[in-house]
Amino acid sequence: MKKKRKMSLAQKINVLRASVMGANDGILSIAGIVLGVAGASTSNWAILVSGLAGMLAGSVSMAMGEYVSVNSQKDSERNAVATEKKALDDNYQKEFDFVEQKYVATGMAQALAHKATSEMMKKDPLITAVRERYSFDPSKFTSPYAAAIASLISFPLGSLLPLISIFVGPEKWHIVTTFTAVIIALAITGYLAAILSKADRFHSVMRNVISGVITMTVTYSVGLLIGMLA
Repeated sequence: MKKKRKMSLAQKINVLRASVMGANDGILSIAGIVLGVAGASTSNWAILVSGLAGMLAGSVSMAMGEYVSVNSQKDSERNAVATEKKALDDNYQKEFDFVEQKYVATGMAQALAHKATSEMMKKDPLITAVRERYSFDPSKFTSPYAAAIASLISFPLGSLLPLISIFVGPEKWHIVTTFTAVIIALAITGYLAAILSKADRFHSVMRNVISGVITMTVTYSVGLLIGMLA
């Protein structure tokens, strides 16, 4: 029986990234839809139907987008592996020297760099050469299915927040409630995204929150304008 290969840390992080981005897009997209409709109409039914339609369309769109994106990346990586395999067959020494010089460039002594290159190229020349020349591990391709499923689940989960908050409490507070809930949620997803990408957390949170406030303000304002002209 073939042993199932476990996901690497990088692969797990990519799935988490897809999940966080899916939830973030779900929050922001549906918030824009329900606030825009709320600005133009007082019909709860119209708001609900618009939000649910946006949730369905967004979920499928995000999943397909992740699937296509990761597959495109995978195709590029496969081409790189094929190119490197041919390079090793045509001129093994050239690829050996390239790897060795990369280690020397990091400050490693020539003798140590030669020894390290010899050991790694002897163990698996293709993985070593691809990793050093193209900066990825060919034994750990990211699964497009895992990324697509992560987005397919996380987008509707994120969508539920604005869809529920628009109906919470007295009607006169619905807009404020939604704005507040979405801002808090975007701060959380921005923080998580910064952790996964090792970016500045404050800037990531502020960028996410500001873009959300702008999106909600614009869509609600347009909805109000349409409602007054209707």
